[in-house]
Amino acid sequence: MNEDSARPQAAFAPTRQPSEGPGPLAGLRVIDLATLFAGPLAATLLGDFGAEVIKVEHPRKPDPSRGHGPAKNGVGLWWKLLGRNKRNITLDLSQPAGRDVLLRLAAEADVVIENFRPGTLERWGLGWEELSAANPRLVLARVTGFGQFGPYARRPGFGTLAEAMSGFAAITGEPDGPPTLPPFGLADSIAALSTAYAVMTALAGREHTGRGQVVDMAIIEPMLTVLGPQPLWYDQLGYVQRRTGNRSANNAPRNTYRTADGRWVAVSTSAQSIAERVMRLVGRPEVIEEEWFATGAGRAAHADELDEAVGSWIAAHSRDEVVAAFEKAEAAIAPIYDIRDVLADEQYRALGSITEVEDEELGTLRMQNVLFRLSRTPGSIRWAGRPHGADTDTVLTELGMSQAEIAALREEGVL
Repeated sequence: MNEDSARPQAAFAPTRQPSEGPGPLAGLRVIDLATLFAGPLAATLLGDFGAEVIKVEHPRKPDPSRGHGPAKNGVGLWWKLLGRNKRNITLDLSQPAGRDVLLRLAAEADVVIENFRPGTLERWGLGWEELSAANPRLVLARVTGFGQFGPYARRPGFGTLAEAMSGFAAITGEPDGPPTLPPFGLADSIAALSTAYAVMTALAGREHTGRGQVVDMAIIEPMLTVLGPQPLWYDQLGYVQRRTGNRSANNAPRNTYRTADGRWVAVSTSAQSIAERVMRLVGRPEVIEEEWFATGAGRAAHADELDEAVGSWIAAHSRDEVVAAFEKAEAAIAPIYDIRDVLADEQYRALGSITEVEDEELGTLRMQNVLFRLSRTPGSIRWAGRPHGADTDTVLTELGMSQAEIAALREEGVL
């Protein structure tokens, strides 16, 4: 398939996620006070598996993700993903009346997720002391760049800063090039996954103690964790990992290679047996007998030679020929995709990784499905991101407020 050609929509047959049953997290109520992006995505992950998520936005300053990236008919598409499975209300937490409404919501909730700078909730009278007094079983997840204490705690914190400070950027890019940042919210996404896990851990703890607790999630820490044994290497050996481009210091051949028809593929040889299969496939079996070939580090030290052998063979064949030959040889390879290829790929199609969601504003939307499959209690996408404040009246009415009370709050600018 030519990279420059449009992929026909008919090439993709979306698998709809089963929606029978309430989901394994049904009965869990989550109040999402967070914005951009780790906190809200953590709430999305919980909502995908049945939690009732109430998204609280400022009446006059909606979540900035509504305006991030491309829009259609004035409607932000990123929000449709980030806001899915959430009911949306508006509330000015800085006003006393807004504070009172939030405490009433928290009294009936299981989880509150927030990402204000440390001290902000306390300034509004909504710190842990007040929230836990309203609901001793509440779990408060606080997601910030640098955590709730320490010399950097009050700094503005974004995922980009975590990607820089964790060591990720320092090892990403070509050896003679600058440190490289990812072109998407990598640190935020990893922190979101970590926050969802932390919330469920705190809820499991509540089953033993009967009481909630605070989750302090600093975005710099999950990013540091996924970078692996760098602290150990430095502590024990004084070793500092450097930028190696697409190569690895631990094995070779490991790189991206261009095919005869101008496509790209990625090859990995983390296992010795795979490395041997690759070299036999590309017509260089003699290197397998070299003493240095017996270890990943030894192969990495001869990456130039191995890359030349693999790259020249791949350059003489089309992408489809290369992939087919590697599969036949049981060697590890993957074509390098853009999103058009993802939508057309038969494996993603078989898994239902992309699904269709009907939306009241934009019609049928295709987006990522829930993160994993459960055999008995699957998650589901019940709706895409809702309009700003769409559910305010409904949620507050369920809270026991009269229409007159709601109208008064709206007149005061609280809603």
